[in-house]
Amino acid sequence: MTNIAGKRIVVVGAGLSGLAVCRHAISAGADVTLSDRRSAEQIPGLEILDSRVQRDLGGHDDAVFQQADLIVVSPGVPLTVPVLAKAIDRGIPVWGEVEYASRHLTAPVIAITGTNGKSTTTELVGQMLRGCGKRVFVGGNIGVPLIEAAGQDVDYVVVELSSFQLETIDQLHPRYALMLNVSVDHLDRYPDMAAYVAAKKAIFANQTADDIAVLNGEDELVMAMVPGIDSRPVRFSSQRLLEQGISFTQGTIHWCNKGEQCCFNTDELMLSGLHNIENVMAALVPVLLEGCDPEQAWQAACRFTGLPHRMVLVRTLNGVRWYNDSKGTNLGSVEKSVGGLSAPVTLIAGGKDKGGDYRDIRSALQGRVTALVLIGQAADLMEQAWGDLCPIYRAESMEQAVDVAHKVTPSPGQVVLSPGCSSFDMFKSFEERGERFSEAVRALHGKE
Repeated sequence: MTNIAGKRIVVVGAGLSGLAVCRHAISAGADVTLSDRRSAEQIPGLEILDSRVQRDLGGHDDAVFQQADLIVVSPGVPLTVPVLAKAIDRGIPVWGEVEYASRHLTAPVIAITGTNGKSTTTELVGQMLRGCGKRVFVGGNIGVPLIEAAGQDVDYVVVELSSFQLETIDQLHPRYALMLNVSVDHLDRYPDMAAYVAAKKAIFANQTADDIAVLNGEDELVMAMVPGIDSRPVRFSSQRLLEQGISFTQGTIHWCNKGEQCCFNTDELMLSGLHNIENVMAALVPVLLEGCDPEQAWQAACRFTGLPHRMVLVRTLNGVRWYNDSKGTNLGSVEKSVGGLSAPVTLIAGGKDKGGDYRDIRSALQGRVTALVLIGQAADLMEQAWGDLCPIYRAESMEQAVDVAHKVTPSPGQVVLSPGCSSFDMFKSFEERGERFSEAVRALHGKE
């Protein structure tokens, strides 16, 4: 536990995690200043903040930062911001909210990262542990700031970690670190793929030989990390049967660990798709290694129906199935979502470009996607990359995109919103984007 009483702490970013850090730090006796480029009127929830928290709003006052004993940054704030770069040069510690929170945790940490599947796997681990009678905190990038776990009487802390959050860790030490997969993402933030991979790999930095690294044995970028990891690797595979680890073949998940073996029938799962079987396998590893009852853990996995905005079936109309995959914010996610559907598929894609090469998933779309409806800033780039694959339509709004898709998709067929981009050009969040899509779909007239 880190004693912060009397310390001058500057919290950068007034989002959920920033406000949560302010509340914790002020209650622990720190001298707290909240700094944000936005004005007070632009920040929701600011009115409930303790009056003892000082405010540096409408910009970042360099003097405030230079006097700090500690700076805690929200994950959306890059360390290249001039006031942060200056503070780092002066030797002032700069932590992320996750690192700050890790100094105040007592329960063992199960940390999950990867380009795709993080939230689903995080929630699965939490549900399985609860199904086995454990007290569990679930949070992090999934929506609840990790600092909320401080002081809670729990058996495990399960945390989803993005690459942004992993950039600013120092002593975070997970008992289990899960690396689900790595594919191109966030190249609008990182100079190249190597920098993105390095940020992800930081999840293993403080593990020792007593800890476990859960790794996708079929992902080349993940397996390339193994030589630099001190913890014991446990692999999962959806392509071959492993002598040790967890694997999927012919409808069955096989768990083999030092003589212990058990099998699970994936037909019992409510989740669908090979990517979700991989998520279930990864989630099972820490739960089984902690000695939980396999049948109780499996039944919890079978009860799980998935998270909002992740390949959710909104409705079936006139023989066409409509899926909301608004959380598909990168190309790897689009590839997995489309790959789980059969032709004809109409894909609604586009949004704020994140720097990937859209040509990378041409083979996944070809022969399966029979119509493209493009929205947002990335529409031109997508049309250049995919323009010869199938008819392309443009839409200025989500409602127009749904209307176009309704007109061009034959029955039986499928429409999926899987944007491959962030939402911030047209929407406040991927949640708002998905809700607008679902509302427009439910407003369509036809036969259920």
